Parts: sequence; structure tokens; C-alpha cells
Amino acid sequence: MTLTDGRVGGLRTPRITAVGTGLPEHSYTQDELLDIFGVTDPRIQSVFRGGAIERRYLTLPPVGPDGTRLVETQGELLRKHMSTGLRMGREAVETCLKQADMDLSDVRYLCCVSSTGFIVPGFSALLLKELGIAPDCARLDVVGMGCNAGLNGLTAVSGWAAAHPGKLALMVCIEACSAAYVFDGTMRTSVVNSLFGDGAAAVALLADDTASADAPELLKTTSWIIPEAMDAMRFDWDDGHERFSFFLDPEVPYVVGANAEEAVGRLLAGTGLCRSDIAHWLVHSGGKKVIDSVRVNLGLTKHDVRHTTGVLRDYGNLSSGSFLFSYERLLAEDVVAAGDYTVLMTMGPGSTIETALLRW
Repeated sequence: MTLTDGRVGGLRTPRITAVGTGLPEHSYTQDELLDIFGVTDPRIQSVFRGGAIERRYLTLPPVGPDGTRLVETQGELLRKHMSTGLRMGREAVETCLKQADMDLSDVRYLCCVSSTGFIVPGFSALLLKELGIAPDCARLDVVGMGCNAGLNGLTAVSGWAAAHPGKLALMVCIEACSAAYVFDGTMRTSVVNSLFGDGAAAVALLADDTASADAPELLKTTSWIIPEAMDAMRFDWDDGHERFSFFLDPEVPYVVGANAEEAVGRLLAGTGLCRSDIAHWLVHSGGKKVIDSVRVNLGLTKHDVRHTTGVLRDYGNLSSGSFLFSYERLLAEDVVAAGDYTVLMTMGPGSTIETALLRW
């Protein structure tokens, strides 16, 4: 691998030319959610209030005749996944293309990433029809990989863009996390319900000399899986509630943190770079303890992860698209200089740490 000529393995290195995000209409503070669902257990209240999250965008269940929120069936949750996902995905794609100064007719590859429901055909086909993208557009759906999946998808999109210079490739992370909630009053489900929010994020890649020099090159991606923590994050079928229920092991933050140095080391291996050469760190907003554990193990400052913590505060954990919300905030800051390096890091089921290296 070389970091000097704009090519990797003989192919032109793709650049990230734009990003766009989409959200549901309504957002709620943590205290508002506790009131809406009548949560009085002080242990659960402390989970909601102690996670460094102030507000999340959610698609809550409809209100019943008695003024309380209805209990949704798995079928209703699946329809919520599809309808909410399509609305958010469309907004994210349209915003991204506007930022890239491109049209829907320019999209030649569409990758959709989601873990909050299972539908066939997938979001790539549904969005193609919804938006009027050309029917010969190449497609990919990445389903069920969890919070790390945005970088798994980005690896595939980058490879396609590199192999098709001058053709626009899009990845859209679509996560209607409120379609995967179970309200049973247990601490297991309350941790999940206190953490995740709904959101979509789209990113455009182009491998071409015409791509703006201000757009960062995607130089390298790596994966690191921790097999001994395979069951630490998972979907289980809940027979009692007849729906899927997400499980997060309390040890997840420490497992991820303990492996973060190895994952980043593998990313930087052979590049001639060390961690002190990285100007910007965009880490998945997996939760306060996860962020703190990664930060301590990598020797990062609170300033280094300001966008990660800011996204967690304002949106909660947005699953696969979280890191793109942080990327959007980095762009808005207008502090990136030519030659800066950025590390992207996502974590999720497997347990898995995905990383990517950008050069501006």
C-alpha cells in the first residue's frame, strides 16, 4: 500500500464527496420518554438519565383510547421499520446528492445497510423505486450486521467505486431503532430502550480525477472480530412478547476498549503512520461507557471524541450510521486541513471493530 499516489493496488482511491442525514419528525428528551411510558422504577430512570443522552428522534407507538401508548405487534414493528426507514433514507439520499451537486440519474451503485428489521425486497430495491433511480443501478443490502455495519458497507462501496472510475456509488445506513423495542419493564430491555435512536445517513463515493480535492480519500479499511465475545450483542426471539429483543452484555464497553488498540494498530500497519499522526477521530456513538473505554485505551482526549459524544447526546446511538453523523459535524466545523488523516471506527455484534483511514 502507498499513501502518496492516490492509488491502492493499481486502482484510483475513492473519495467521499458528500454526506447527508435524515431523521423522523419527532424527538424526545429522556425525561419525556420516562413520562410517556410511565416509568417509575428508579433503577430504570437512572439508566435513562445517566447515559449522557439528552434527546433522541424516535417513532413511538400510536396512542390508545386511554391515552397510553399501544403495544405494537412484530408485524407492526416491521412495517414501522420499512415506512420510517424509507422516509429517513429518502431524506438522507436527497441531502447527500445535493451536497455532492449530483442527480439521482448519476447514482450507479446503491448499498443499503440496516439491522432494525428484515424485509424482502430490501431497502435498496425500495429506495430505487421510491426515488426513481435507474433500474440498471447495481445494488447491495447489508442486513443484520449491527452497529459496525456502516464500515462493512463502506468497504464494499469503496471497492465498487474504485473498480468503476467516474461512476457514483452511494451507501445509505437506515436504522429505525424504535422498530426493535420491547417494553417489558426489565433492566435488559430498558438499557436498549434508553440508548438507541432512529436515523439515516447517506454517503457518496467517487473514484475520478474530477472529484474535488477537498474530498478525503478512503485509503484503507480493516476488520477485527472478537470471537470469545460472540454473544455479547445479539437479537433473541422473545416467546413471551412474540418479537425480537436486543441484548447488550454489560461487559461490552470493556471488551471493545480492550481490543481498540489492536484494531487501530492493524489499520495503521504498513502506512508509516502512528496514532499521534491522526488529526481526527470519528468513533461510533455506542454509549457513554463504550466511548470512554475506547478513549482511554487509545489515549485520546475528550476533544478528540467531541463529535462522537455530541452525536450521542443529541441523537442517542444511531447504530450503523452514527459515525456519518459525526463526519457531518466534522465537516461543519471547517477545521480540516489538506493532508490531515482521519480514523473512522465502528463497533458491533460479533463482537466486531471496523476501522477506516481517510486522507484529506
